[in-house]
Amino acid sequence: MWAMDAEPEPGLSEQYRMASPWPLFVALGIPIAELGIIFGLFPVAVGGLLLFGGSAAGLATEAGYAKTPWRGLFGAAVPFAALGVGFAYTSINLPDRGIAILAAAAILVAIGVTGTLFARESGQEPTY
Repeated sequence: MWAMDAEPEPGLSEQYRMASPWPLFVALGIPIAELGIIFGLFPVAVGGLLLFGGSAAGLATEAGYAKTPWRGLFGAAVPFAALGVGFAYTSINLPDRGIAILAAAAILVAIGVTGTLFARESGQEPTY
């Protein structure tokens, strides 16, 4: 009847893209890790790096660069491992930072392996 009734409301239609939560977590991961390094809180540093790596993997999966988030975790762990070795065992000589990065890389690989194994065992294929 009315012309305005026929138009969908902005943000409620299927044609509008939903906002992604990943960029916020990617942006918060590194500062949280740096706060952990500055204040000597190793678990906070590793947790911030895990937040960054996991969010980057989620972002890569959502964008279609990775088929599953588990593969994205491997993709995030490889540069983490290289960076951690560079910080801990070269003339840069930042062992606390390097060990935190290496720990985060190892945890990301462990989560990626576990997720891949459980996804295969349950027979679930990604819905995307």
